[in-house]
Amino acid sequence: MRILVAIVLIVLALSSTSASADSAGERTAGDRAPTATDVVTGLYAFSRFQQSLLESTDLKGNSEVKNLAALRAEEATKRDKTLKQIQDAIGTEPRLGKTTSASASLVEPDNSDGPIYVKSFYAAQIPEYDAAISLLEHYLKAPDNAALAAFAREQLPMLRAQVKDAARTMADK
Repeated sequence: MRILVAIVLIVLALSSTSASADSAGERTAGDRAPTATDVVTGLYAFSRFQQSLLESTDLKGNSEVKNLAALRAEEATKRDKTLKQIQDAIGTEPRLGKTTSASASLVEPDNSDGPIYVKSFYAAQIPEYDAAISLLEHYLKAPDNAALAAFAREQLPMLRAQVKDAARTMADK
């Protein structure tokens, strides 16, 4: 049974990583520094991912993942409000593109309270956090807007702490 769980987690991690790489590739083409539009687009995509986690857990998650998903969705809403103000001030519009669906990344066992589902819940978040963190780090190397750069510097420590928590919790499960 442990071998089956390990195989499922490996497949999940590989599929999540490739989906994240696709969306991160859309955010920044090649080695060029991301623009304010790239950052706005990427952060809105990350927020949509967090909202879809909440929707997914509403349907099949246990109380632990539901509470965390609700907290992350609330944080995403607050981040989006601040981001919208910056977006309006600099006059940029996010590009529409494909987004990673959280429900596609989550394992759907018969018992959604089970450890496989909980691990997949945390595993699905890690590549999305990594993509958002990488985007902000690359943007801060050559920012094109002071307000967005300040916002990115404010978000990075929080995002780093959250991805560490997710990885630690996943390892503990």
